[in-house]
Amino acid sequence: MARLPYAMSSLATLILVQTVTGSYAFAGLAAAAQGLAGAVGAPVVGSLADRYGHRRITVISTVANIVALLCLIAASRSSYRTEMLAAAALVGLSQPPIGALVRVYWSRLDQNHALPSHLPAAMAYEAAADETSFVVGPTLVGLLAPLATSLGPVAPIVASVALLLLTALPFTIRYTDRHPAARRSSQGDTTALLPRRALLAMFFAMAAMGAVFGAVQTGVTAYAHSIGRPGAAGLIYAVFGAGSALAGAACAWLPRGFAVRHRYLAFAATLLVGMLALFVGGRLHAVVPAVAVASITVAPYMITLYTLTERLAPPERTASAITILCAGGPLGTACGQALAGFLAQGGGSGDAFLLAPIAAAVALMLAVALTAVDRGRGRWLAPE
Repeated sequence: MARLPYAMSSLATLILVQTVTGSYAFAGLAAAAQGLAGAVGAPVVGSLADRYGHRRITVISTVANIVALLCLIAASRSSYRTEMLAAAALVGLSQPPIGALVRVYWSRLDQNHALPSHLPAAMAYEAAADETSFVVGPTLVGLLAPLATSLGPVAPIVASVALLLLTALPFTIRYTDRHPAARRSSQGDTTALLPRRALLAMFFAMAAMGAVFGAVQTGVTAYAHSIGRPGAAGLIYAVFGAGSALAGAACAWLPRGFAVRHRYLAFAATLLVGMLALFVGGRLHAVVPAVAVASITVAPYMITLYTLTERLAPPERTASAITILCAGGPLGTACGQALAGFLAQGGGSGDAFLLAPIAAAVALMLAVALTAVDRGRGRWLAPE
């Protein structure tokens, strides 16, 4: 439940700003500002957490995120576009990296031999949990946004504030490290170097996945408005999350002989196939079944990226590495939302969905290139 505010924020911002301004293009720009700020903020929060303790930094980040969401509500009431952009950026900059910190928690259990040989299954669970949050989150946005109350489209933002208070703060207190000095003495110095080139490659791979998310979010929002049911956007996007969650859970049963670097290439290829189905469905106005088909190709690709990154990072810098990877998602989503917003403004949902297979093709080309480098340098990308 602590992941829900992150899962809700992008679509909630998109719907709120579009409702207030009447512009898909500006709504996409506001969501892009939020995503870009999140891409900048996440690695900083991860690095500070490794240095000063996860608990202290995540509490500060969570409180700051609550304040930023309240500022976004105030800006939407004033209808000043500059203020809405600034508030949306503050929301992205201050988002607590709950998903990344949970993965660090699992990794440390594995390193301490409390979870022997079960890390792949744990990461598969994490992908399913992430995607479940992206089922429930957009569904809540879809149910809350059209409420016939004085709150109206602000209701999802209010719900996010409540969830941060009731779930993110308790999670932070219970499951994050309080004393970084003790961890440094047992695991090493937090100044250990990160494999920058490999992490940069993973960052751009996740950014391509984020662009797919941005295109799908904007496409389903435009489609829902075109059929006269704007509140259905969250429900349609929930189908995307549901299929991905099921596929993510199934990854726990992948055979051990299916090497991670081979999974990377294979799942990047299936991602492209899935996004082509989505584009065709958008053109044929069979959006819901196309979203369902495309969704099952998402989680396997993302799980592979997380697994590769976890293997690349020194144990004492796991939070930094995973938050760098996670930062690629908001960056890609921001670019995808901004570009898809302009496409939707002129050509509707079909043009917005076109961006999804383009981003997936970029992901596949990157996977092909990195797999070739990995083979040439002797498991540079995926050390065993």
